[in-house]
Amino acid sequence: MATVDETTPESTPGATDATSGETAGATAGTAPGQAPAHGTRVAVAPRAWSGPVQSVRDSLVVARRNLIRMVRIPEVVVFGLVQPIMFVVLFSYVFGGAIMVPGQSSADANVYREFLMAGIFAQTVTFATAGAGAGIADDMHKGLIDRFRSLPMARGAVLTGRTLADLVQTALTLVVLAIVAVIVGWRIHDGVLKALAAFGLLLLLGYAFSWIGALIGLSVRTPEAATSGGLIWLFPLTFISNAFVPSSKMPAFLGHIADWNPFSATVQASRELFGNPEGLVSDAWPMQHPVLASVLWSALIILAFRTLAVRKYRSATA
Repeated sequence: MATVDETTPESTPGATDATSGETAGATAGTAPGQAPAHGTRVAVAPRAWSGPVQSVRDSLVVARRNLIRMVRIPEVVVFGLVQPIMFVVLFSYVFGGAIMVPGQSSADANVYREFLMAGIFAQTVTFATAGAGAGIADDMHKGLIDRFRSLPMARGAVLTGRTLADLVQTALTLVVLAIVAVIVGWRIHDGVLKALAAFGLLLLLGYAFSWIGALIGLSVRTPEAATSGGLIWLFPLTFISNAFVPSSKMPAFLGHIADWNPFSATVQASRELFGNPEGLVSDAWPMQHPVLASVLWSALIILAFRTLAVRKYRSATA
């Protein structure tokens, strides 16, 4: 009488491997047209997003992460407000009675305060660049950028999200600074809409310069180096301009540099939109068309340095 050899997968050599292999295959996914086995977990692929949609979505996620971090570390915001407030008070009350705005018969502290504030606003949004660069360098140093890179996300989203979060912080700083400026005597004279347009140009300049900070942060090894590197070029940029003194009072060669400085164009546009004293305006094209020049300079800086920063990000994390 023949006997039937009843074996189980555990007693048959190779059966265990085959069974586990089938289970793993079912878990990872099934072949086209084949239904998964009953009770088997099937891995679901993440939703596919189109290029621009994915980039925007990922950028907003990264921006939200940085804003949450800003809320949890409020001293970063507080310390960022101290310096511009000090500049407002010191320049207004220490130099206000000593510097005469061209077109005035004598040095008037009130006139100089209104002349000064557009420059202080512009300096504040550009000095935030150093912090942006240091933050990116810190993320690189801690390996956070490498973890972002391992995720299925748009390559430029990490930098775009960071710059957007910095833009929100800069906007909050401008609000506080404007309140302080009103307290010390600054006023707008051409209506709220033009004033909002001036603040928009200032934020656009700050956003453009934040891409320069991003490139610096990706190019150095430590946050300290990013902070130093971010300030080296900012000081000559802001002081060789019409922010604190009219360019007409500078030596001729410095005056030409100041007139074609992107920073000066935004300062002049802000004064024009605020209705503040402008001093003697030179014949240079950016000074004659400051609003258009400000927009063009900021757009050019964003286009150039965003391209360089994203390229540097890809090579630095490759």
